[in-house]
Amino acid sequence: MEWAKRGVVKAIHGARTTIREKSKPEYCAVIVSNRTDNKNFAPQQVVSEPVRGSRANCSWWFRLSKALLLAIICYYVAIVAAYRFINPPASNWMLIDAISGHSIRQDWVPINEISPQVVRAVVASEDARFCEHWGVDWGEVYTAIRRADGRGPRGASTITMQTAKNLFLWPGRSYVRKAIELPITYLIELLWSKQRILEVYLNVAEWGPGIYGIEAASMHHFGVGAHQINRTQASLLAATLPSPVRRRAGKPGRTTLKHASRVRKRMPGAVARTHCVAN
Repeated sequence: MEWAKRGVVKAIHGARTTIREKSKPEYCAVIVSNRTDNKNFAPQQVVSEPVRGSRANCSWWFRLSKALLLAIICYYVAIVAAYRFINPPASNWMLIDAISGHSIRQDWVPINEISPQVVRAVVASEDARFCEHWGVDWGEVYTAIRRADGRGPRGASTITMQTAKNLFLWPGRSYVRKAIELPITYLIELLWSKQRILEVYLNVAEWGPGIYGIEAASMHHFGVGAHQINRTQASLLAATLPSPVRRRAGKPGRTTLKHASRVRKRMPGAVARTHCVAN
């Protein structure tokens, strides 16, 4: 039965073509044969049965991943844009501390009520090229990667990067966190002024166990407000930023004193480096 054989071949080929071309293959054609012996074929019957192919599953996961990524991007754009005008009520680091059972101290102060000595000391200590880059100092990043000890990159974090980390991310060192930190850093630089970046950083940075913001730090370590901090006190506060839990500005150890001395030597040059901050 030559016509029957040709019919079977065409039916199979057509079914395969239909399955390949369907973008959402909820059904596929299945050839059911009533073959009874090796010589004769009964007319073929095409039955539609529901199937879930791997292509359909991949398409579903792709759409879900794309929707989640878009939602995350929209969230960060919205919240960073809002924080340009609204003071953040808390940072991720504060929330982590609070969940751990630690008490939190923070009093927000605008940058025009912060001593210029603090601004110069922090820029001299943490980010000498703060007014010159767009959030990332790539020369320092490459140097830090070359010096990495296998536990993740260390150093090279600009003030903008530290602001992004403190507000939205978590403590610790890892390339995963750095990869998330970079786009948030550029977003902050795009939407905020340099003055706003420094103002937020000085108010959310950790200056001791449970001590957040320059006002709480000034009162805790020296018993004065942020506008009364002098040059020596500012250098001691800046010296504690790399390790605020172990170093104490009010009762400095040898390492803190050495770091503070280096900061004081850099502070005169920091006057010209803070031209982007009207303080």
